[in-house]
Amino acid sequence: MELLTSFYKFKVISNKLRVFFLDYRWILNKDRNDHTVQQIAEAEKIPNSIARILVSRGTTTQEGARSFFYPSLKDLHDPFLMDEMQQGVDRVLKAREQNELIWIYGDYDVDGTTSTALLLHFLREIGCRVDYLITDRFSEGYGLTRECLDEAKESGVALVISVDMGTTSLDAADHAKQLELDLIVCDHHEPSKRLPDTFALLNPIKGTCSYPFKGLCAGGVTFKFVQAICQSQGFPNRALEYLDFVAVASAADMVPLVGENRTMVHYGLQKLNQSPRPGFKGLFECSNIKLGTICSSNIVYNLAPRLNAAGRLGDARKAVELLLAETDIMAFRLAQELESKNHQRRVIDEAIFSEASAMADDLIRKNNYRSLVLHNPDWHVGVINIVASRIVEKFHLPTIMLTTVDNITKGSARSIKNFDIHQALRHCSEHLKQYGGHKYAAGLSLDETRVPALREAFDVVAREMISEEMLVPEQQIDTELNLNELTPTFVEFLQRFSPFGYQNFKPTFVSHNVQVIKKAKIVGKNHIKFRVKQGNFLIDAIGFNLGERIEICNTGKPISIIYTIEESMHRNCKHLQLYVKDVRLTATIEM
Repeated sequence: MELLTSFYKFKVISNKLRVFFLDYRWILNKDRNDHTVQQIAEAEKIPNSIARILVSRGTTTQEGARSFFYPSLKDLHDPFLMDEMQQGVDRVLKAREQNELIWIYGDYDVDGTTSTALLLHFLREIGCRVDYLITDRFSEGYGLTRECLDEAKESGVALVISVDMGTTSLDAADHAKQLELDLIVCDHHEPSKRLPDTFALLNPIKGTCSYPFKGLCAGGVTFKFVQAICQSQGFPNRALEYLDFVAVASAADMVPLVGENRTMVHYGLQKLNQSPRPGFKGLFECSNIKLGTICSSNIVYNLAPRLNAAGRLGDARKAVELLLAETDIMAFRLAQELESKNHQRRVIDEAIFSEASAMADDLIRKNNYRSLVLHNPDWHVGVINIVASRIVEKFHLPTIMLTTVDNITKGSARSIKNFDIHQALRHCSEHLKQYGGHKYAAGLSLDETRVPALREAFDVVAREMISEEMLVPEQQIDTELNLNELTPTFVEFLQRFSPFGYQNFKPTFVSHNVQVIKKAKIVGKNHIKFRVKQGNFLIDAIGFNLGERIEICNTGKPISIIYTIEESMHRNCKHLQLYVKDVRLTATIEM
């Protein structure tokens, strides 16, 4: 990796408020073998710049390149490689044979609701007697509870299947045993030191599981469960009908879109574009998304917020009802309800973000914290995880956002690169009632009186684990590019890198000695729009939230830009545009 430049600044915008003006380290990925690049480029008849991206991202063979560009369902792993899968399959088939009542218990986020809908739809299709519950964000919070198991027992349930939760629900699992309820867990969260005592725990990252791909979301684990049941019953291809659910869950939950995930999302997007279920179709219509254009970013920025809105401001069951809707009319009505909820959510989100930003700035200014623990008992519990992510993006510090519900303080934690926030919470566990999650995202609860102690303890851990270098955000660059390389063939193969997501981001390029034509101008709130020229090649460019860089663009001197390449339709013609991420004067860059 080559470090091109490094800056980190603050900007005073008034005599009372100081905000971050983040300048980035530019890091050009040079971890590649030029001989391998040339071999792949010649064998696959692709531009050298495309081959450089493949090799720098770990594809080092012609077969690997072909597999990457042309994902195949044959590459999906055998679901029975997952530990305890056979036990889970046998128990579901027994429940069907004996007409036992099954309850699916799901989390309230997109991964949880789509996993619930996937499994519910499938089990009903194969003749099981099944119903579902979605955990209530406000009264129950995250996780499997004793109360829901008591309700299941009273309702005559014989088998409970939890999705997107259960790995750390040790007490609830023990309670299920006492009630003589069989419990199957489909989850992907980090396990604690002791695993729950369940009938079957399907989780690829638990220590005893040898499943070859560890990056599944709950929707992926649930799909593998369905795939195993289909395989055992002699109709293996039937499971593929549910890859649309997996695509939505995987993109929304930000799991790595590599390997098996990328294959499942690739084919799931095909289904969403060609024959969407009424529920997804209703969401597309409310979002003004045209069939045939749906991609992973549409899921992240359009579908996921609307599906999440159900649980954030009301009843997450609405999301499941939408996903199970059998008619377009019913689906559109439910989608409109979620659209209204999402609008309310955005208003609340902005208000809390403003308050949290001021609070964060004050903490940094007065105490020079290396982490942020922000608490307001009046903040809405349904949106603080969204705001936590926005605070991390703005201040580039690991952040815990907390509110108080029924005398219990609950919250969400979000992290920066290379800081394991789940491990950090483990070091602070003496102050917590409960916590769980991943390396970069977690949930927690504690007594309100412990918030100040948590803030100090968390910052001690942050100071030990976060280096000065980690405090400076990075712009990762796949390869240098001359603008005249933007040929139709290049663009065609660039599109084959999709679906994009975590660990498979849109390829990012750097170009040096670029000239701005005329003057850059501010558009919207704080965006810059300009036209650039390199040699005899001209192209439009836009830099979102880069208003502070307009002076650099308008010096008349050659600039260097980091960007992704976007293609859109304008008057029935394809139009290329650069989405600029950062700008520097070329003269300031060490090349």
